[in-house]
Amino acid sequence: MKTPSFSQSTCIATGLAFILAAAAHGADATTSTIRFSDPAKPGTLKVQVARGDLRITGADRPEISVRSETQEVRQTPRKDGLRVLSAAAGFSLSEKDNVVTLDSVSDGWFGNSADFDVTVPRNTHVIVQNSWGGDITCSDLAGDIEINSMHGEVQLEGHAGGAIVATMNGEIHAAIKELQESRPLSFTSMNGEVLVRLPADAKANVRLRTHNGSILTDFEEDVLSTKTESTGTSVSRHVMSHSGSIPPEAREAIREAVRAGAEIAREVAAVAKEAAQAAREGAETGRDGVAVAPPAPRAPRAPTPPIPPMTGGKLVTGVLNGGGPEVNVATMNGDVTLRRLE
Repeated sequence: MKTPSFSQSTCIATGLAFILAAAAHGADATTSTIRFSDPAKPGTLKVQVARGDLRITGADRPEISVRSETQEVRQTPRKDGLRVLSAAAGFSLSEKDNVVTLDSVSDGWFGNSADFDVTVPRNTHVIVQNSWGGDITCSDLAGDIEINSMHGEVQLEGHAGGAIVATMNGEIHAAIKELQESRPLSFTSMNGEVLVRLPADAKANVRLRTHNGSILTDFEEDVLSTKTESTGTSVSRHVMSHSGSIPPEAREAIREAVRAGAEIAREVAAVAKEAAQAAREGAETGRDGVAVAPPAPRAPRAPTPPIPPMTGGKLVTGVLNGGGPEVNVATMNGDVTLRRLE
């Protein structure tokens, strides 16, 4: 029996994803709400999504609301006393110790594909893990933000807290209305331009890096004092002596990402093999003589590979308005731009 190739597995998996996405898209949008157990303290929102656009907005309100065309799966008994243990698509919303978790991926790799519109108290800390792709927008938040995305554009609008944003493929646009002491900002993309806007009077220490692109700014020289850092010829020779131009620490991160991808490929191939076997065997016969279709195997969820550390390339460091919180911006392929917030 021939094992399906990874490309065939991907096609099977993608087809399943499209069917589930279409079913979710046809549903009516619903809104779910939840409160922090201690509203007097800043809470944390953790979001895990597989694919789909995500928008999180800060507001002066005590509860979190989630609006989506995907239905919330509630683990509560029905009127007949039975609990639903499976669902074609859905998300769960839970709270514990002032942490609200929005999870739309725990039911499987291709379980849910939907957009989410979330409103949270303004000071909420936000942690987002996007496994496959979709645009992420965070607006009017004052809490710290941590975003790790595979594919898609990330936008921060009117942000007033700390931020760590990383994406493998996609642009990052951040409009920071206020910088806070001891709350640094970090924006990293492997493939995509990164644009950061800061108030004209903001105080910061900046570090800007790109490999294939330009470093640009509209801040005046008397406001933003910069210098171009040199990697040095000795460093360049050292780098070239280890597998071309890739530094050792970057190579290790890349190897880890390749290992993770290979593991997922093996798991997907195994799932596709089971699906093909089930299709050949056909429908099974139930106890009452009624043909029952074999259950579709559930594919694994892919982890987000680590982003290799940024070394080499063009590096510019500077002091904005005398210095302040750290602002680090880096991309492998694309421009890095630091502009005044209008």
